[in-house]
Amino acid sequence: MIEPFDAKNAFSLAGKRALVTGGASGIGQAIAVAFAQAGADVAFTTHSHPGDETAAAIKAAGRTASEVPVDLGRIDAAGAEALMGDLEARFGPVDILVNNAGIIRRADLPVHGEADWRAVMATNLDAVWFLSQAAGRRMGERGDGRLIAIASVLSFQGGIRVPGYAAAKHAVAGLTKALANELASRNVCANAIAPGYIATDNTAALRADAERSRQILERIPAGRWGRPNDIAGAAVFLASPAAAYVNGAILSVDGGWMAR
Repeated sequence: MIEPFDAKNAFSLAGKRALVTGGASGIGQAIAVAFAQAGADVAFTTHSHPGDETAAAIKAAGRTASEVPVDLGRIDAAGAEALMGDLEARFGPVDILVNNAGIIRRADLPVHGEADWRAVMATNLDAVWFLSQAAGRRMGERGDGRLIAIASVLSFQGGIRVPGYAAAKHAVAGLTKALANELASRNVCANAIAPGYIATDNTAALRADAERSRQILERIPAGRWGRPNDIAGAAVFLASPAAAYVNGAILSVDGGWMAR
């Protein structure tokens, strides 16, 4: 007899605790609020944006919100361990980690500075690894958990004028697969979402450039810029029981960009 699919609860996050980095705006905010609406209590990191709006939306969904101020561009392994330890002491064990926080620096290759390169790598790759290591160890010991990274369509492509960003996002895809290989046997799923061109602060310069925006839209079969909530749905799926056998996947959510 075929085992019935529990459609009623398959996408529920009831009883779960999540940590979303960069949760004060854009994709991170959309994911944090969607998790709360799916039943999870949500902690989220903030740095350059205030977290009041996100916290209010989480609480409006009837869930607990916890803001974690931190500069992820300066975090190291010890800092990640301290962050996770402190959060667990006052919030409880983290069942879901979403490494969303990221920055981008645009410049032509000859003048793309070392400081910009290192800043992008620190936030977009190093912090992802350190937090995944700290959270993944704890999840593995408990025998349950979800690690979700926000990659990019530039995990597959080189992009234009963003060498550091493209390199970091390629590395995030590889890191996701490495984490999956090591943690899957302990019931910890590691996956990534590769957003296409989403209307956030990181793409403001592109959207303000009429010619570049036109070129981008012409390639997207859906014919529009993505919205943060387009990514939130994929994150809820990967965090939920419905994705229990999804591991090491890089899920493109791009309006068809990679298909063209």
